[in-house]
Amino acid sequence: MGANNDSIKIFQTRVRQLILQYQQVKKENEELYAMVEDNENRIKQLEDELASEQQNYKALKTARMLEVSGQDVESAKEILAKLIRDVDKCINLLRE
Repeated sequence: MGANNDSIKIFQTRVRQLILQYQQVKKENEELYAMVEDNENRIKQLEDELASEQQNYKALKTARMLEVSGQDVESAKEILAKLIRDVDKCINLLRE
């Protein structure tokens, strides 16, 4: 009977160890899921920021094209004239 009691105690000890390991793994799994969610949120935030910066860059590029300085007056007039012609073409196409 002593051998059976020892076997049962060893079995109980191993079951407790397995339960503790399960709880540790479960906690680690939850932490990893939280990290993944945080990283996904960070990626989304960075993608939004990138899109915003790309829009700002396009606006800055357009503003730079329209910027008029003493030397660039003629080229600015040409660019504006071209833009006006393009707009007129679009309006004419829409009327048809």
